[in-house]
Amino acid sequence: MHPAELYVDDLVFVDQAERETGVPRATIRQWAARGKIRRYPGNGRPNGLGHAQRTMYALPEIRQQAATYRAMPQRAPKAA
Repeated sequence: MHPAELYVDDLVFVDQAERETGVPRATIRQWAARGKIRRYPGNGRPNGLGHAQRTMYALPEIRQQAATYRAMPQRAPKAA
């Protein structure tokens, strides 16, 4: 998706993307680190939890990746 195709409302912070798609925050950040989705500079406003939002993501890109997302079951901790 080209940035010129995005609307202002398409850029969201990771917590909003998690609420709307059901994909965990860590997974969204991994997709960005691997180049599957793009990061955009945030506006730096507080998110209500005392942290400044510095990174935004395109919700259409996340929805496209979420269509093929399958949550992997977590391993049980090893017995000591």
